[in-house]
Formats: sequence, C-alpha cells, structure tokens
Amino acid sequence: MGIRALLLALLLPGLTALLAVDSWSDYRAFARINENAYDQALLEPLSALDDSVGIDARGEIGLRVSFEVQAMFDSVQALHKHLRVTLTPLAPPGAPERTLMGVADLPPPPAGAEFLPPPASFGGAHGGRLLFYDAAYRGYAVRVAVLRRDIENGAGQRYRLQVQAAESTGRRAEARQAWLRHELWQDARMLGLTLLLVWLGVAWALRPLERLRASLRERPTNDLQPLDARGVPSEVAPLVDAVNHHIDEHREMLAEQASFLADASHQLRTPLAIMLAQAGYALREQDPERMRETLHAIMAQLARSRRLSDQLLALAHARRALDEAGTPPLADLNAVAREVVLQYLPLAREKQLDLGWVDVRGEDAPEGADAPAAPVRAQAAELHEALANLLHNAIRHTPAGGSVTVLVRIDGGLAVAEVRDAGPGIAPERREAAFERFGRSTGGAGLGLAIARAYARRNGGDIVLAEGEANAEGGQGLCARLLLPRARTQ
Repeated sequence: MGIRALLLALLLPGLTALLAVDSWSDYRAFARINENAYDQALLEPLSALDDSVGIDARGEIGLRVSFEVQAMFDSVQALHKHLRVTLTPLAPPGAPERTLMGVADLPPPPAGAEFLPPPASFGGAHGGRLLFYDAAYRGYAVRVAVLRRDIENGAGQRYRLQVQAAESTGRRAEARQAWLRHELWQDARMLGLTLLLVWLGVAWALRPLERLRASLRERPTNDLQPLDARGVPSEVAPLVDAVNHHIDEHREMLAEQASFLADASHQLRTPLAIMLAQAGYALREQDPERMRETLHAIMAQLARSRRLSDQLLALAHARRALDEAGTPPLADLNAVAREVVLQYLPLAREKQLDLGWVDVRGEDAPEGADAPAAPVRAQAAELHEALANLLHNAIRHTPAGGSVTVLVRIDGGLAVAEVRDAGPGIAPERREAAFERFGRSTGGAGLGLAIARAYARRNGGDIVLAEGEANAEGGQGLCARLLLPRARTQ
C-alpha cells in the first residue's frame, strides 16, 4: 500500500466520524435553538389574546379584540396557525367550557401535564401558567402553546381562562432539514478539501524522493557515492542514512575484495615465477643429480603454494556471512581443542617440541563425557580451523626443543582456548598488525592469524594476543586466546 493510500485509509474513517459527531452535535443544538425560536413566536398571540380578555359593563367576562389582534388572527390562519380562547366555570365541577374565539377542535393539553410559569420574555400582564405540547390536528403535526389562569367576573364567580396557539411543525422541520443539508454539504467540502490537501501534500513531500530515484537510475553501475540527502523529509532521512551506510560498507567490501585479489595474485605469482625458473633450469641441466635437486625444490615450492591456496580459500570462506538461519548449534570448545592437539601431535614430535594439553575439567577428566565441558554456540568445524591455524603458527615459530601448550578454561561468561608457545613472540605494538593479510608479522604468508580471527568473529567471538611462555633467549613467546561467549546447556 502506498503512502497516499495508507494516509487516506487512516484519516478518512476518523475524519468522517469526527465530522459526523460534530455535525450531529451542531444539529441538536440548532434544533433546540430553532424550537425555542418558534416557541417564542407562539407566545406573541397568547400574550395579545390574554391582554384582550376583560370584564364588560354587565360584569361578564368578554374578549375585546382590537384591530391589531384581529389582524394577527387573520394572518396566522393562512400560515397553519390556529388560536382559541376558552372559558370554563370552576363551579360547579364539570361545567361545560365556552369558546370565546377561534376554532373549537384544537387538541386539548395532555392529561396530567405540568404547567410552568411563563418566561420573563412573556408579555402577559396577568400571570398564569404555560405549557407547550405536540399534537396532531387536521392531518398534520402541530406545536401548541397554552396559557391558563383563573379569572373572576363582576359577580365574583371564578372561571378558568385558557388561551391556545397552535402552529404546524412543517416550517420547523423545513428549517432543520435546510440547516442539515447545508451542514452536510459543508462537511463534504471540508472532507474533500482535506483529502485533496493530503494527496497534494504527500505528492509534494515525495518530490525529493522522486528526484533521488531519478538520480539513482541515471547513475552508472559502478558509482557507489553516497546519496544526496538534502531536501529529503526528516522522516525519510534515517532511511537514506541507512542506505548510505550500506553503500559505504559495500564500497569497503569491494575495495577489500580488490585488495585481497591483488595480494593473492601477487603471493601466487611469486612461487609460480620461481617454479618456472626452476623448471627451465631443470630442462637445461644435464646432471641427473642436480636435476633431481631442482625437482625437489619445485615440489617444496608446490607444497607451499598449495598451502597458500588452501589458506586463501579458508579466509574467503571465513569472511563470508553465515548462510544458516536461526541459532548456531551447540559445540564443545574443550573437545574441539583436544582434537586439534591430537591432529598436530605428530608435527610437534617431528620438530621435537613438547606439545602439552590442559583440559578444562582438570587432570582427572573422564573420557567420553556426554555433557559439553566448555559449551559455546558456534560451528565446531570453524572453531577447529581457527585453533588449527593458531597451533600451526605456534609450532612453526617455536624452535626445536621448545614447548607449546594448549589449554581451555572458563572465565566468567567466556569460554577461552589458549595456544601458548615459547617462540620469539610479537612486540605489543605489532600484535594488532599481525592479523592483517600478508602482513608477515609472524613470517610465512601472513594468513594464519587473519583466518583464525575471521572464523572467531564469524561465530561471535574474537582472538587476542598476549605474552606466552618463557623462551631460551630470556624473552616471552606468544599466547593466542580464542574468546567465545559461554552458552547455557539448559
């Protein structure tokens, strides 16, 4: 889903509901105001008729209809308004009422309805109590206002005076409907304008991204310069920064690969040139013994080239990202280190070295124990390759008669495998440089430590260098420590 569609999907229901609630609230308020206004209009004829009721010369209650009241009466008849004035004796009870003016069939007030004092705006001078009610009259709905008060004639007889004014509710309903149509049309315009502004706003905000996309399409394939984040919305800037970070890493990776290929080709070209020269010398040599010596030299050079090729392949594999998904398997660093020691024991004996092994469980460690002694989450084959490179370096650089020790220990939350030798060691300021490819800080091709660290970091660990065992020259050898997070077995 695009940003425009997502924003509209989020805004449209909420905005529609908000406008609907607001319109309904406004409609209710308008309906009350409209009702009150029309009710106030009904009070005018009530007040005028109430003021027209009085005692005539004979002492009887009568209605003195002035010209203004008569004109009002004639005008309201044409507007579906009806007036009625009735007089009912209070004694005896049940006496019939008498209509002084108006229609005689207006609906009476509901039984039990409560009459209230008129509002202050009512102009009647005689008081009384007021009631509004809804009814049906001659097939249409009407709103009726009725005023009641007691009055005495000249003889002191009491009567109940009731003045009614009824009006059709059609005009009220028309006013409400007209207002509602206006409000809905206004809300529809507001909703449409909001949607238009959202659409245009998103389009305007995405223009920098469109320019960014166009610039990317126009770039050559090998252009790995960072993206220009100027003008990009602040919400998208982190994404552009992440892309630039990825581009930087990709550029560094390509540069590292180019450097690796250049170094590897140089390292392989040198022995090939030597072997080519030796082969040419052997072809020209007539003495079989010297020819045999040359062939032996070529074989030795081939063996070194083969090991260099194997190391290059191992380094390329170690620097490749893990393809397996999920949690790495559980491995026993102690068992892996013991296997490496047994593998290199013949080579150490051939060089007359004392190769020692210190088990993490101590000297009385049981054979064939099932539980891992030094559990780690890693690939056992890759740990084997890392320790093999460390031990091979130690054996190669330790003079005959020296000692090499491999031990495994637990240090808090770390499982540590150490390879200590009594060789010449590496000065502290040069130890970090020993991990560089083809650095030759330790002699040879300079790949063993680089391969070991690559495998260690690939499995969440690292390798550090420290001082090893004392040597015959009075110095300290080298100690290579493989550090891995200790894993829980339960």
